[in-house]
This record gives sequence, C-alpha cells and structure tokens, in this order.
Amino acid sequence: MTLHEIFTSRDFGDSSLIFAYDYHPMSKTLQEHHFPRDLGPRSRGAGGAGTIPEEVLWAYICQITNALKAIHTVGLAARCIEPSKIILSEKNRIRLAACAILDVVQYEMGVRPIKDLQQEDLVKFGKLMLSLATTTPLSHLHIQTALDALAQKYSPSLGEAIKWLISTPSEDEPKTIENFIFGISSQMTGYFDLALQDGDQTKAVLAQELENGRIARIMMKMGMINERGDLGKVLNWSETGDKYQLKLFRDYVFHQVDADGKPVLNIGHILNCLNKLDAGVDEQIILTSADNETVFVPTYREIRGMLDRSFNELVKYKGNPAGAN
Repeated sequence: MTLHEIFTSRDFGDSSLIFAYDYHPMSKTLQEHHFPRDLGPRSRGAGGAGTIPEEVLWAYICQITNALKAIHTVGLAARCIEPSKIILSEKNRIRLAACAILDVVQYEMGVRPIKDLQQEDLVKFGKLMLSLATTTPLSHLHIQTALDALAQKYSPSLGEAIKWLISTPSEDEPKTIENFIFGISSQMTGYFDLALQDGDQTKAVLAQELENGRIARIMMKMGMINERGDLGKVLNWSETGDKYQLKLFRDYVFHQVDADGKPVLNIGHILNCLNKLDAGVDEQIILTSADNETVFVPTYREIRGMLDRSFNELVKYKGNPAGAN
C-alpha cells in the first residue's frame, strides 16, 4: 500500500505517531483470514485454518515477489512481512502494509546495511509462505517439520521456492529477489495471464455498467421533460411541439397494452427501445395518441433530436429564468 503521510497527534490522549496509508474497506489481514483461532478470545468460535489451495499460495508469492522487486530495486527493504501486516482486500488480492514503520520508529537504533535487511525480507517471505502452506502460526513454526509436511501436500516446485527463500545464501550465488523471479518465471507468467483475464472480465462488466448509465441518463432526461406542465409563459409546455411526441414515445416504450387492454411488462422491449434511442438509429416507429386521432411516424434519430432540443430548453431556462417573464 502507498504511504501518504506521517504525522504526530495527541487526539488519543498521548503523543501518537500516525502513518496514513491507502484505505481498503472490508479488508482483512492474512492473520485474520487464515489463522482466526490464533487471534485470542476476540475470535473465539471462529473456524480453524484449512489447507490453502496451491494456486492461492502461488498468487500470494507472485504478488509479494512483485512488491519486493519494486522495494529492493530502489534500495529499500520491506521489513514487515508478517501475516498481521499483509492485508487481503479482495479475492486472493494482497497488499503489503506497515512498510516504512520500522524505518522510522527504529531509526535511532542504528542503520543496518540494506543488503542485510533485504536478505531478511527474503527469509521472512519464505517463513510466511511456509506458515501459510502448513497452516502453522509463525510463533509455532518448526522449519524442518514444516518443510517435511509441505512436501506431502504440495508440488515440488512450491517446496523448492520456499526452501530457496529461507536458505542461507552462498558466496558464489548471491540471494536476490531478481534470482528468485528467474526461478519462478513460469508461475509469474501464469499469474500474469490470469491477471490479464481478470482485467478483461472487469472491462466487460464496466462496459455493461456504462451501457446501463447511458440508458439511465436517457430515462432521467425523459422524466424531466414528460408531464412537466407550464414553463415560464408557455402553457402545457410538455404537451407542445417536440415534447408531445416525446410523451407519445414514453407511452410507446413504457405503457403498451395487449389486445385485451392488459399492461405489457416486457423489459426487453424497453431496453431495446432505449438502446435504439441512445444510438439514434434510422428505424421508424408509429406513435399514436390515446384517442387514435393523431399519428406520427418518426425515426429513433429524430426522437433523439427532439429529446436533446427539449432538454436544452430546460437548460437554457435554468440559466436565465428571468428571460421567460
């Protein structure tokens, strides 16, 4: 998460240091989500942690790896890689929280070499994933026992990745986040593909909502025009000129009846008509008054022009109401 501001405050009865990060409502920490029984009395009655699917663990690994790559590249270290400091904001979407806190509150304790802190990030990363994979809280984690259990439940590739993270680096092969990315490249590309698919699905949903928004704007404009009554010195404003045809169009869309005089409640007909009106197609429709003495045969394009002109009249009147007197 992005750190926006750090400031002091006495609003809590003491001298508090406040770190302001992005806000993600309804999010949980990995500790709350996967180890509810380890939170103490306040979570009494919650279910115990179950086995986490391997694809979820790889999703966590890819996201944390990407975050550490961004942090380590600029010469910094995350330091707070713990289940209580990583939030789950939506399905399998995690974010590192509390970054920079230790850099501030432990500043006077002396500056440790950044390479040491980055190595510590990798070890903490490995222990976190081992803890999640074996559903064992960090406070009770025994490395070798957990690694043995890991091999029985998950693929060798996951086990090798976690072993590499918690292992001691050799002088011949320095341990960096770039090396780790190279080792899990196939998993990273798979996760990237899933992210692209998720983005495509999100765009499709947003496109549907955009279409709904266009229809809503059309309906709101019609609602402000139809049955308005007098406007300034114009009596029965909504019953004259273009507005009268818009009223008949409203009846054609929403007030149709069948041969027996019963109301036709066809949502498909309504959506079809409003979409054609929004697009301004050249298809003609027949608009008939209630007494069948008046008939118009406009196109949707012409009705769209009537709607725009009538709404612009309202806009102009709103801007200069005195001009109608």
